Amino acid sequence: MHKILKRQHFFSKKPNQSHFFSSNTPIPLPYGTETNDPLYKDVPKPVRDKSKRKPYVTPMKVLIKRAKEEKEARKLQPCRMLENSPDNGLLVPQLVPVAHQVYKAREVLISGISKLVKVIPVQKCRFCHELHIGHAGHEIQTCTAPGSGMRSSTHVWRKGRVHDVVFFPKSYHLYDRVGKPRVGHDESRRVPRIPAIVELCIQAGVDLEKHPTKRRTKPVYSIEGRIVDFEQVAENDEIRSSLHHENIDPPVGSDFGIKFDEARKFILEKETADQLEETHEEATDLREISVGTLESWFEMISGAKTIMEKYGVLTCGYCPEVQVGPKGHKVRMCKATKHQFRDGQHAWQEATIEDLVFPNYVWHVRDLNGPPLDNKLKRYYGKAPAVVELCVQAGAPVPDQYRSMMRLDVVLPDRDEFDLVA
Repeated sequence: MHKILKRQHFFSKKPNQSHFFSSNTPIPLPYGTETNDPLYKDVPKPVRDKSKRKPYVTPMKVLIKRAKEEKEARKLQPCRMLENSPDNGLLVPQLVPVAHQVYKAREVLISGISKLVKVIPVQKCRFCHELHIGHAGHEIQTCTAPGSGMRSSTHVWRKGRVHDVVFFPKSYHLYDRVGKPRVGHDESRRVPRIPAIVELCIQAGVDLEKHPTKRRTKPVYSIEGRIVDFEQVAENDEIRSSLHHENIDPPVGSDFGIKFDEARKFILEKETADQLEETHEEATDLREISVGTLESWFEMISGAKTIMEKYGVLTCGYCPEVQVGPKGHKVRMCKATKHQFRDGQHAWQEATIEDLVFPNYVWHVRDLNGPPLDNKLKRYYGKAPAVVELCVQAGAPVPDQYRSMMRLDVVLPDRDEFDLVA
């Protein structure tokens, strides 16, 4: 009882910290606190414990209920033609222009970042994934790499590069996402790995010569949960016979399953994207480059979210591995917690946009030429994705959805005032 009263007396003497925040805005709430403001975002939580599994996007009860419903549907109708795209092997027509926009936005984003890192200094820790935008690395003790205890968790900085600012995890490329949705362990050497967001665009309608994919014109059938394509053999025979008798070249785009009007629309979308890219390359002003790079970032993220509503993307529950497609691969390469019980296979679950495009949150710096960030004042600093912080430091306006996360309304106390509020 005496200890409880003593603890209450100690907290009652804690000085008020509200004078370090401006009076016209509320004090930042703890992470995860519900608010009515849709633009409110607080600093993200620290990196989760690697021994714990990632949270499920869809609750487990909903997944179990959905699996039971699919099982009952297979019993009632063992053989049926799949009607919904892209489960039936066909493209979703309204998502093909979105896929082209996402692919072009990614190219413009990488081009813009490569120009900005030549002007805005980027620091990367030699031992962990920590990144910092500024002339000098921060002094916040958050390094978790092996041996960091010897350095009191301080970072050792080196010059950062483009792939440090934005990270695109790789995925196995699927030639036929419906007919052969999984890559076996013995095939891991033969199947190429490409950035997962590029694989998502390919499956949604982007055609690349280096990474061909199969396009169907007719839906497939499902027999007791297994995909069967009855029309493929007959279709190939018809094409061969028509080419043999008429001696003509195959029609362009005949295997895409898209009408001529839609194909013309896609060409117009591609020409528009090329014009935007040329305009971006002609821009020489640093602020124009930063604004265009930030716009391409939001265009890529929003478009990828839209595509992920139809096209499945899976991630391992314990490691950063990502696989685009209806099923995860069978390659035994997981080295995370409890991988011995899974024989090295991944624990697949539904992925989020942050699994597809890692944002890499960095501390916000208000003055690039100012002193480095102090470890004692870290709770007063804000954060933002590395791309957003880089573009803001280059002159782009601060996005509204990141103002609260960057804590622009917080007045930082001086170092000699820290002891008064600690």
